[in-house]
Amino acid sequence: MAKWGMVIDLKKCVGCQTCTVACKVENMVPPGIFWNRVYDYEIGEYPNVTRRFLPRPCMQCEDPVCMAVCPTKATTKREDGIVSVDYERCLGCSYCELACPYRARTLHKKKEYYYGESTPYEDFSYELRAPHQRYMVGAASKCTFCVHRVDKGLAKGLSVGQDPEATPACILSCIAKARYFGDLDDPESEVSMLVKDKKGFRVLEELGTDPSVYYLTP
Repeated sequence: MAKWGMVIDLKKCVGCQTCTVACKVENMVPPGIFWNRVYDYEIGEYPNVTRRFLPRPCMQCEDPVCMAVCPTKATTKREDGIVSVDYERCLGCSYCELACPYRARTLHKKKEYYYGESTPYEDFSYELRAPHQRYMVGAASKCTFCVHRVDKGLAKGLSVGQDPEATPACILSCIAKARYFGDLDDPESEVSMLVKDKKGFRVLEELGTDPSVYYLTP
């Protein structure tokens, strides 16, 4: 069984937020909720200041604290490492949102519209939406590694992370080609080789959550 993971090259990331928008469009993420933030910060002291960008999807932890604190078991982890949320079982208690050290979860508190009022696109009925776009007010949501694309690609015999149909939207949309996706358990995969050859690191690795997202130092 593969273990899907992501590698993000911080030297290439230009902070354009294209991945953030692509994620919202692909998954019809509601207003005010971001599954794929890119944090913008500065290092150094004036006048020697440099901007840096840190993309932050869900880390798809091997030992996810969000799953441990969920009282209804709405959060589960698949054999391939992808952590998912069953919106119908979620109570909206926010335990997972508070427990996640990466701030990767958001509680969908109320119905909102991007354009200030209802539009046919935004009021697309729950039944007519694709399964991965069926959110519920009062439930927590997060990045899914576009699991719907991964599963569909595998069913067609495609190569995950290489064939567009089997690759997360944020990977495809990155204008700087700073993101990579593939099987971390395969030592010959592109992501495994990048982590090994370029000394990939993980954020807050000391917490023991064992994230599936690696970064390459700028």
